Amino acid sequence: MIEIELDGKKVDIVEGSMIMHAAEKAGTYIPHFCYHKKLSIAASCRMCLVDVEKMPKPMPACATPVTQGMIVRTKSDKAVKAQKSVMEFLLINHPLDCPICDQGGECQLQDLAVGYGGSSSRYQEEKRVVFHKDIGPLVSMEEMSRCIHCTRCVRFGQEIAGVMELGMSHRGEHAEIETFLGQSVDSELSGNMIDICPVGALTSKPFRYNARTWELSRRKSISPHDSTGANLIVQVKNDRVMRVVPLENEAVNECWIADRDRFSYEALNSDERLTTPMLKQGGEWKSVDWKTALEYVAHGLQSVKANYGAASIGTLVSPHSTLEELYLASALVRGLGSENIDYRLRNAEFEVAQKGTRFLGMAISQLSQLQGVLVIGSNLRKDHPLFAQRIRQAVRAGCVVSAIGERESDWAMPLRHYCVVPSTGWVQSVADIAVAIALEKGISAPMSGQATDIAKELAKSLMTGERRAILLGNAAAHHPHASHLLALSNWMAAQTGAVVGYLSEAANTVGAQLVGALPGTGGLNAGQMLAGGLKAAILLNNEPEFDSAGGSGAVQSLGQCEMVVTLSPFKANMAFSDVLLPMAPFTETPGTFVNAEGRVQTFHAVAKPQGEARPAWKILRALANVLKLPGFEFNSAQEVLSHLHAENQGVVPDHAPANRLSNACTLPSVYLNSQVEPSVAGIYQLDGIVRRASSLQLTADARGIGTQEVAA
Repeated sequence: MIEIELDGKKVDIVEGSMIMHAAEKAGTYIPHFCYHKKLSIAASCRMCLVDVEKMPKPMPACATPVTQGMIVRTKSDKAVKAQKSVMEFLLINHPLDCPICDQGGECQLQDLAVGYGGSSSRYQEEKRVVFHKDIGPLVSMEEMSRCIHCTRCVRFGQEIAGVMELGMSHRGEHAEIETFLGQSVDSELSGNMIDICPVGALTSKPFRYNARTWELSRRKSISPHDSTGANLIVQVKNDRVMRVVPLENEAVNECWIADRDRFSYEALNSDERLTTPMLKQGGEWKSVDWKTALEYVAHGLQSVKANYGAASIGTLVSPHSTLEELYLASALVRGLGSENIDYRLRNAEFEVAQKGTRFLGMAISQLSQLQGVLVIGSNLRKDHPLFAQRIRQAVRAGCVVSAIGERESDWAMPLRHYCVVPSTGWVQSVADIAVAIALEKGISAPMSGQATDIAKELAKSLMTGERRAILLGNAAAHHPHASHLLALSNWMAAQTGAVVGYLSEAANTVGAQLVGALPGTGGLNAGQMLAGGLKAAILLNNEPEFDSAGGSGAVQSLGQCEMVVTLSPFKANMAFSDVLLPMAPFTETPGTFVNAEGRVQTFHAVAKPQGEARPAWKILRALANVLKLPGFEFNSAQEVLSHLHAENQGVVPDHAPANRLSNACTLPSVYLNSQVEPSVAGIYQLDGIVRRASSLQLTADARGIGTQEVAA
């Protein structure tokens, strides 16, 4: 540590830090544009010029290293005059379009121009014009004349997203940011460029011209999509979600969110919203009131139970549902006398004696500190964009990443090894690595195999370094031999000191296990229910055609049921459902998600439910009351959560109990190679909300083009 004097105050700072870092530590604001705490230093805008004693001219705070005894003045006449001179240059060509600019009201340039800009310009020449560019459906570059060439967007692509899609061409007044080859910006993190742009050059294309920033109320929420549990600020006008931006949380998503977290809100305002209960009568759908709908459902369930027994009734729930919804759905079906409940809609294998809740095995923040990673069965960049970003940070610090997958994908980071193997060969490939480790350590391997050259290389990478992990992706979790993959991974981890973790598919995959949304003794699993094992089915927030491994076969099986009840925010499952009950999406209901690391995060509704839609926990409670089932006396989602807290020995608050989280697994004694392919959703097909977000469906990833896959 060294000591400097900053505006008369002594500041201790790590040697090698910049003046800007010392100012941040001291709580002193230095105006800046190009500097961003998560990006490399460019020192291109010069707005952060400060007065350093014994220096002949003002120095950029972001790029000037501190030295022992340095004296810095950020508000001296010399510093302020330099900052005002830079602002004058920045405004020479800047268009005077604040009244129509989407960034107006939250523009860094606008804010600093008030303090450092002049009341008039000495330059009377015609301002330059930069023609707009079309870079895709998400980010707008319609007003590039506003660009001040801070290069934040360029550095973000290169350093955070891993793909340098934007760059600066030419010099001087001819300089401009562009994609060079007229391509679109296809990164799954591209929306973050909007947030870090300090002017109105990059704006949100879906939000453009829809509202003024000061008209919006800002409310905290949690993403309902992948298992990161990204913290969000949802911006609302007249009970309509207008925009979603990140809420900074260093432990979870830092200051970034994925594009599906940012732009999926479009689905919430789509024409496909279900806003009233509906019954199918004579093959036609008719809107009814809630009393009629609930009585119809209750009568139907009681009739099926009387005719076929309670075991003919089952519930299929989505792991994108809240803890409260999952618990009440489980309690409802068990109250009817059935144990048929499952969230594992895409699984091909259903572990019978699962001990513990499958989870990431470490804190999300630790992903960026790993020194070695083996990823099995995941297109990491597309399945978990924010986890990939964390591991990309680790790679920049020297982490070695290897992968086993069906086809080689562009992860936007260097991989040491990519073992391309059909999914039917994954177990054997992992067994080969285990054999290589066993030979190296002189012990017996858990399963027969060959220590091939690639297996030896992968084994070596797992035994090198201190912080190593074996991460199982969505395809590994849904694999017909998922338990073999997990057990072999656990054996390798025990021999190498690595950590084993599931990346986890959905926002509440971990939560669904914690609240017991799994079949009990004698109960049918999701595969059996979707194969025709039911006479009555309750579908909570899912569409089996798209959300299950059964696909069209599941639709045919459910079509044979005497009653199918769908709870959804959208007009879903209409081909085979008998009743549609409009449930509120995550923005219109309070609830709780448990992310991949076991972090419990509760959120509140940010808008009123549309039409007659109601939070699913209320619907399930009301249905249980009509069925006269005991134990549903809850008046709020918070009461359900409190009940869960008492019943599940500390599921909430903050973090799931460590004794409930475990990836322990016994290696099955029999291995019969299955030819079933694991079911994995595409990046913009993950859930019903994402599938209905119009702008996301126009992206290269959604249309299946671009650079997301390269030949093996």
